[in-house]
Amino acid sequence: MKKIFELINKNLGSNTFLHLFEHKKIEELPLITISREKGSGGRPIAYLVAKRLGAPWKVFHKIIIDEIAKEANLEKALIEEVDEGNIPLIEQMVDNVFGKAYMSLSSYYKHLIHILSTVGHRGHAVIIGRGANFLFPHALKVRIICEMNERIRKLMKYEKFTKKEAMNAIDESDRKRSEFTKSLFQHDQKKPHHYDLIVRIGNDITLEDAAELITTAAKRKFNLK
Repeated sequence: MKKIFELINKNLGSNTFLHLFEHKKIEELPLITISREKGSGGRPIAYLVAKRLGAPWKVFHKIIIDEIAKEANLEKALIEEVDEGNIPLIEQMVDNVFGKAYMSLSSYYKHLIHILSTVGHRGHAVIIGRGANFLFPHALKVRIICEMNERIRKLMKYEKFTKKEAMNAIDESDRKRSEFTKSLFQHDQKKPHHYDLIVRIGNDITLEDAAELITTAAKRKFNLK
């Protein structure tokens, strides 16, 4: 099985991003965060956006980020590989968001925050979930929502859940995601003012429509061609 470190290295593309660091400050690097409801299609939308924007854009899903965050040694090696001279910038970002509260965070959360910060520091990333929008105020912050009936229908179709199982899975996911952002960032992820763009998926707006909206907004915000 490919090691997590090799996987993240492949996704990050060291040479391209290290070259960018020589010319841009962290707040200038393009970054998109996508918060989404379970069953809303947020993950496929993220990949569609990255595809439309093209290289060097990459998607970072919470599964990858979570696995890396469990590995303290890999997390340290990843940050050091970026450029030891840039580590203070990452530390400063974390301090600005969490302040003294950072010292009381669990080891997992500390590694997770450093991984998110490192990914964000490289730029040209579409980060899915994990409250990343609260860590990067300069990012294009997107929230994907969907009608409950449609969310249930998608889980029944694609994950083969019964209706009751789908409803329970959605309730549990909503609760856990809300608890995560409240415990780590002290914010309610459902409040609209936390986002630049909220897209409601349904009969009139497809996943492709949402991806096109986000891509257009990103190009305007970051002055991309």
